[in-house]
Amino acid sequence: MTDKRSLLREMFDAAVAAAHPGTILAAHLPSPPRGRIICLAAGKAAGALAHAAEQYYLGEGRIDPSRLSGLATTRHGHGMPTQRIEVVEAGHPVPDEAGLKAAARTLEIAQSATADDLVLVLLSGGGSANWIAPAEGVSFAQKQAMNKSLLRSGAPIGEMNTVRKHLSRIKGGRLARAAAPAQLLTLAISDVPHDDPATIASGPTVPDPTTLADAREIVARYGITADQAVTDALNDPRSESCKAGDAAFARAALRIIARPQESLDAAVAIAKKAGYDVLDLGADLEGEARDVAAAHAAIALKAKADGKKLAILSGGELTVTVRGNGRGGPNQEYVLALASLLADTTGICVLAGDTDGADGGAGSADDPAGALIDQRTFAKMRELRLDPKAYLDNNDATAFFTATGDLLNTGPTLTNVNDIRIILVDG
Repeated sequence: MTDKRSLLREMFDAAVAAAHPGTILAAHLPSPPRGRIICLAAGKAAGALAHAAEQYYLGEGRIDPSRLSGLATTRHGHGMPTQRIEVVEAGHPVPDEAGLKAAARTLEIAQSATADDLVLVLLSGGGSANWIAPAEGVSFAQKQAMNKSLLRSGAPIGEMNTVRKHLSRIKGGRLARAAAPAQLLTLAISDVPHDDPATIASGPTVPDPTTLADAREIVARYGITADQAVTDALNDPRSESCKAGDAAFARAALRIIARPQESLDAAVAIAKKAGYDVLDLGADLEGEARDVAAAHAAIALKAKADGKKLAILSGGELTVTVRGNGRGGPNQEYVLALASLLADTTGICVLAGDTDGADGGAGSADDPAGALIDQRTFAKMRELRLDPKAYLDNNDATAFFTATGDLLNTGPTLTNVNDIRIILVDG
């Protein structure tokens, strides 16, 4: 089999490019209002979104610069240079003090808006961690501890955000309440299954269909031990999120400007051009990374046995229930499981990566985006006598792929439409 790594990377890069703010945002930006444009952004793409908004409104002189202001909060290492919209880098996946201060300022800025102003909210994945505004009575440390417990629990993103929304002063529609009576337009890059607006960045500007009872049930089901203040907040009716019909949404609208399926489609197009039949498993996959890997391995092995030239693609966001003390993320764990299941199988190669450029990790800009495997990987496994199952048992995918040299390192991509997983079978 010829080296397929360049093709795998071309497909991944095409998926990322299809959702880049510099390409997609301008077509969705509205005409200037009578008053100011107040831009409030959060998430891994927030810096790039703020930069693109400035390029549109200031680059062609559509408004006087004094009428544009705002604050964008993004992950450390994901900032962009701006003139009028301040960019703050903050913690992700675990919130930090910078995110705490930025969220408080975001609420203050929103509350300053008048009926003549447009509050332009630019959202992307990661906004939940970047905008951290604990509910009354809950300390920052207690909110951080709950966030860490949720990340380790294996709960899917929708359930995590249900809890987050009921422990927040900004999520679950509360930013819309702060911005009223201004016109409010949210432009969002989706990073969640089924593109649910109430789940993207925990839905700060849309009605929330989940309830306090839902949040309490999730905490109980995953056996999460919560501080008393958190328990009290989840039992306090005042912690309920904003529902449909709330006056906060009278002048509010939301549009999704990039979807995971559109990025998956970009990768599919390249696979077809390269002569592969395509099995598109969709952009909304969820589940335990190693379990999904086992299912995909079975599909790949059958295709090889049948002599097919097949590209198996999927998106979505997998989870990892952490039992060991290693490092990694769901994409690396997925590929590591496949390394064990496909060891020494010829004619199959794999890439899985998070489109934001960071798969799990410690919140550093140089965290790996994912990993890939092919015949070179299997040869390195034999040479170094590496047992992928042992690394899998310790949730230590990063160490395994560091040893084989197969980490996918992209750096911050400045967007986020979840994961892209590609298996190429050359029967």
